[in-house]
Amino acid sequence: MSKIKVAITGAAGYTGGELIRILLNHPQVELVNIHSTSNAGKQLYTVHADLLGETEMLFSHEPYATADVLFLCVGHGDARKFLDQHSIPASTKIIDLSQDFRLSATATHGERAFVYGLPELHKEAIIAAQNVANPGCFATAIQLALLPLAKAGVLGHVHTTGITGSTGAGQSLSNTSHFSWRANNIQAYKSLSHQHIKEITESLNRLQTHAPLSVTGEGTGVHFVPWRGDFTRGIYTSSVIDCSIPLEEVKNIYRTYYTAAAYTYYSEQMIDLKQVVNTNKCLIHIEKQGNKLVIHSAIDNLLKGASGQAVQNMNLLFGLDEKTGLQLKANYF
Repeated sequence: MSKIKVAITGAAGYTGGELIRILLNHPQVELVNIHSTSNAGKQLYTVHADLLGETEMLFSHEPYATADVLFLCVGHGDARKFLDQHSIPASTKIIDLSQDFRLSATATHGERAFVYGLPELHKEAIIAAQNVANPGCFATAIQLALLPLAKAGVLGHVHTTGITGSTGAGQSLSNTSHFSWRANNIQAYKSLSHQHIKEITESLNRLQTHAPLSVTGEGTGVHFVPWRGDFTRGIYTSSVIDCSIPLEEVKNIYRTYYTAAAYTYYSEQMIDLKQVVNTNKCLIHIEKQGNKLVIHSAIDNLLKGASGQAVQNMNLLFGLDEKTGLQLKANYF
């Protein structure tokens, strides 16, 4: 088949940089346009220094060129503005990495409809789609930890904590992403009000329809406390629920649900962050004491939580094996 022509807008940030790194080595992709308003005309390696020797491509002045697929790596709220301001042919597929089109109430722009791009939930819909709303990073980690239990219909109160690296805050410097603040430090933020809660709840309710969870967290629902960690990349979450099902039966629920998943694995051993950093994997481990079930999950926030999952979705949109171009090496040492 001919190579997929790819354009990226917002390519100077962390997610844009990760997309470039993956797609430069993707066997079925030709990068035709890499746009950054603030860096137009500069070589890519002036911003993404590790690309020195990999490519001589320049950031483009124009935000779009004729392409088969356009990745939007722009800020939240800016994807919808971009589509308002630019006429993109209907034949061009769009994969949006912002949160603008993730919820069912906001999943359209004009004639364009966006499918929520979590392959472990919507694989067939993604294959048939024209446009994809890529899930959020915390949303991916938490949903993958809970989807099998939602399908089993046993979710009620879910209490989740999760910690993320500094890259989750984006490339723009802020007080809480500065090295001198992050080093040897952690902090809770957006307790019980994180923007991904609605996204998580909506997905879980697609599977658990008989006893839907509350988006507000009042009554049954996802009660989430996120943490800023003193490392650069990765997400680790722990979710606690009441569950009377025996542990071995719960394990079988997970193994069955993820039998055909390309990148989500149940681990018998306790998991750690280094197992997933620089990969598109999600690892899950379960513990149980009495009626309390704890589900741990770990992902790389920039890969399975963003750019890696976006490429996985692109592969599905174009009929490729979803692992194409994503055979990445974990940085365990």
